[in-house]
Formats: sequence, C-alpha cells, structure tokens
Amino acid sequence: MRITANEFISLDGVVQAPGGPEEDTDGGFANGGWSHPYFDVDIMGPFIDGTLTQASDLLFGRRTWRVMADAWPGRAGDPFADKMNAIHKYVVSATLAPDDTEWNSTVIPGANALDDLRKLKESGEGEALVMGSPTLVRALIAEGLLDELRLMVMPVLLGGGKGVFPADGKMRGLELVSSVTGDIGTTVAIYRPTGQ
Repeated sequence: MRITANEFISLDGVVQAPGGPEEDTDGGFANGGWSHPYFDVDIMGPFIDGTLTQASDLLFGRRTWRVMADAWPGRAGDPFADKMNAIHKYVVSATLAPDDTEWNSTVIPGANALDDLRKLKESGEGEALVMGSPTLVRALIAEGLLDELRLMVMPVLLGGGKGVFPADGKMRGLELVSSVTGDIGTTVAIYRPTGQ
C-alpha cells in the first residue's frame, strides 16, 4: 500500500488549522482558517477531488480525524461528502478505543502505530491518503514511510505554527513530480522521496 499526504501549507511551512479558527489553537495559534483567501477552486478543486478518488483509504491522526468525523457526515448528499463518508479510514490514536468504528474507521493504536503502518504498507493494497494530521505526517516522513507529499502552497506567511517537516537535522531528497500555479499564486506541487 502506498501512503500519500495532502497538505495546505503556507510559504513559511505552517500547516496548522487551515480550515477554521477553532480547528487547532495549540500554542496560542490565532490564524485558523488562513487558507480560505488562497483556495484556488480551479486548480485545487480538481486536485483534491482526484486524490480522494484514487485513494482506497484515508489515514488520519486523532485530532484531524475528530474534526473531519464531526463535519462530514452532516453533509451527505454532496458528491464529495459522500466520497468522504463512504471511504474506509484508519485513525492513529493512543486515546480512542480500539473497537471505535465511528465514521467507517479502524483505530491503529498509537503505541505501535509506526510498526502497524509498516505492516500495512507491506501487506495492504491501494493508497492510504493522509489529509492534514501534521504530527502523523512528520512521523511518516521521518521514518521513510511516506511515498508522496502533495503540497498546496499558499502565498501567505503565518509567522509560526505546526509544520510537517522533521526537525532532526537529517537531509532528505525529494523529486518534483508535477506543479501547477493558479492565478492567485497558490501552487499545487507533488513530491516523491528520492532515497537520498
């Protein structure tokens, strides 16, 4: 199974709370909802829809999963929402009960999550798409488990907040697979690790 990630990201590398003011206020983050003025419907709409369509599963950290599980079921009837609700989800969590199957989900216990994700990559099929979940994405990159990083780079500086890049001093090469920039300056760029 391939593991891929879609991230809204500012020019200074912040991915925290792109969707709304109360989404994630950790560290006193006060810029929640920052992505809205830079959401380029013409390039981002088809990109997000296409990546969801090609995924066989979604993979979340607990916080992002909770936000999504609270939001999407109430939007049934919209084709994108119907896809979000129907697709199987994995959620990495140290606090959710292992038998919690809410929102068509399977819990991967946090204590052994990286080992379980390695096993999933080796024995599974299809593609598990991560949306948001910066702590999870950072761990996947650090462990060499992420097959593709898809960044929706928005022309804004946020001055601090959560990111997805490991700060461990290790260099990791990436290959640019494709990029497109819209009229308002948002760029969708797809990268794959080179193993260097």
